[in-house]
Amino acid sequence: MRANPGGQVAPDEVIGRQGLIQNLWYILESQSLILSAERRMGKTCVIKKMQAEAPKDKLPIYHDLEKVRSPLEFVETILQDVEEYLGGLKRTARKTRQLLTQLSGAEFSGFKLPEIAAPHWKNLLIQTIADLVENQDRTVILFWDEVPYMLSNIGDEAAMEVLDTLRSLRQMYPGVRMVFTGSIGLHHVIGSLKEKGYANAPINDMYIEDVPPLSTTDATDLTCRLLRGENISTPDLDVTAAAIVDNVNGIPFYIHHIIRQLKQSGKSSSTTVTDIVNSALTDPLSRWDMGHYRDRIDTYYDDQKRPYALNLLDILAVTNQPLLLNDLLDRLKSGSLVTDREMVLNVLRLLQRDYYVIQETNSQYRFRYSLIQRYWQVSRGLV
Repeated sequence: MRANPGGQVAPDEVIGRQGLIQNLWYILESQSLILSAERRMGKTCVIKKMQAEAPKDKLPIYHDLEKVRSPLEFVETILQDVEEYLGGLKRTARKTRQLLTQLSGAEFSGFKLPEIAAPHWKNLLIQTIADLVENQDRTVILFWDEVPYMLSNIGDEAAMEVLDTLRSLRQMYPGVRMVFTGSIGLHHVIGSLKEKGYANAPINDMYIEDVPPLSTTDATDLTCRLLRGENISTPDLDVTAAAIVDNVNGIPFYIHHIIRQLKQSGKSSSTTVTDIVNSALTDPLSRWDMGHYRDRIDTYYDDQKRPYALNLLDILAVTNQPLLLNDLLDRLKSGSLVTDREMVLNVLRLLQRDYYVIQETNSQYRFRYSLIQRYWQVSRGLV
């Protein structure tokens, strides 16, 4: 097994996700789901493994929607996927094509939808799903990656209509399941739409499931496989593997990066691992893309919330122990920020949903991942 940071990992090389995948299949027996996680946790690897190893009574169809820029492009993408499947059965999306022929005034062929069809995208989407459902006897699982990106790309009004139409389709066809994933939290997209007057609850019928880091056991297993696969000789394999797992909280993406850099450096001690991580936190080439954790605060937190988010993270980054809400409020008040308790609670909820912060059972707050906490300390000049 070779290191492949950021690349496509073959389904049979996805380690430590079998329990999660079994749970996801269980959820999909009854409802659609949203697969949520910090970026680089391996959401796409999980759903591609599910697609490759789906039970015989499931029909999995996967597509990355990041580049979709309009509702019509979305329908075009789904039609291509449906026709690809139906082609294997020597069938076509007959009713969809009949509708397109009616709209264009000529027999429709190919996959590129004419602009004249743009106002009718909802009917076309509904008919495309109907053609699929009517030509199979399995549960359809539509694995759609980067759904939030697509919704951000197509504009607010169109995003509202797409979300409502997809919810309607889930009600119309109980045998269809949808799985949404994405690097941008769907909550940010829907929150932005609600600020513009959107009043619906388009995903309240979907179950939200988290993709956590690998367990220590599974992360160690992955690390040892990679060390052996790259023929990296270490003074003590277990000690080196433990140092890698501990330094990056068991997150697969960073494990792959460290293995690649160990291979390139020709060194393999636990000290070398620590040096690699420390260098990555200040790497001007940003090969680990750590700057994302700071940049997205500007992107997804408005002018009111942003100062609170930055100050709360600064406080939590340098504390040696988790803090209660009142401790956070006291420390905020000691600075120049005028403190609004409700705003603090609101921002803390967002920081939790964005995987910066975790609230423990005793109601204390801390950084979720020590790796991100260390990056925050370094990047913000707090150490």
